[in-house]
Amino acid sequence: MYRPFSGLTAYCLLLGHLLTGCDASVPDSPIGAAGPGPEFGEYWYQGEAEITSYALEQSRYGQVRSGHAVLIFVTEDFSEAKHVKVDVPSETDVKVLKLNFIRRFTTGIYPYSMMASVFTPVRTAEHPHTLKVTATSQEWCGHTFTQLNLVPDGYRARLYSYFESEGDRTVDLDRALLEDEIWTRLRLAPESLPTGSVRIIPGTLDQRLTHADWRVEDAVASRTATPEGDAVYTLRYENRDRVLSIRYNPAFPYDITGWQEQADSVTVVARASRQASTMLDYWNRNSVADSVFRAALGLDSSLPFADSAPGKP
Repeated sequence: MYRPFSGLTAYCLLLGHLLTGCDASVPDSPIGAAGPGPEFGEYWYQGEAEITSYALEQSRYGQVRSGHAVLIFVTEDFSEAKHVKVDVPSETDVKVLKLNFIRRFTTGIYPYSMMASVFTPVRTAEHPHTLKVTATSQEWCGHTFTQLNLVPDGYRARLYSYFESEGDRTVDLDRALLEDEIWTRLRLAPESLPTGSVRIIPGTLDQRLTHADWRVEDAVASRTATPEGDAVYTLRYENRDRVLSIRYNPAFPYDITGWQEQADSVTVVARASRQASTMLDYWNRNSVADSVFRAALGLDSSLPFADSAPGKP
């Protein structure tokens, strides 16, 4: 269930905002027939990120694991030439909406830590394609890194893996909608997302869990409404066992309330429901006292130290 901040947490947020200030300038809103209006800048250009935590159920090795997910959305100045966040902004930069998508869950004794970063231009009419996606996965067997970059004729995917069958390799893909960018495009202008038959490049975190080959897939996309008033964008792959359904608020700022991933019509692979959300300049909140923000987001965990582990003398 969604739990808004209140009490001490609300006071901390207000105090932090007063101390750090905000960017009073409001750049132009995204360009495009279905793009959001001026309220976009008022929400996204205030020098803070939107952080939302979710209770996560993740299937792995045939069993459902409890964990958490975090979606962190923030706008940044991005170099179109270098595909990196710029140190000193200039007129040639591209304003992007960045998503850091984090999943954490434990399988038996060892944990999984997964993260994808998506960099989608705000001005979609001028820059209609996401510029870059990166993804990492760490667990006790090893770690992997994936990066997709927009190139003139499509996307170039680079995969670095500890698995021999995957190795270190580069794959060139035709230009298509990225599953990873559905999340950012929902926040920019959900009505601009295609429905019907689409060509899609599968999500990087799903590719890590399934070890599927990199290729452009066929899928069918649809948009529906729930009795509770949420909208749902669903992507159903035609040639692989995957259905992704993302629930979101149909009114600005189009916040994401949860999602579900299925292998078929009955088998749930992952399910997430929103716990708490806030706007916060988290990069300035790195002191011990700032742990109150993690607690308010439901991310605080009190795991025993090694000296309390079974079998230790």
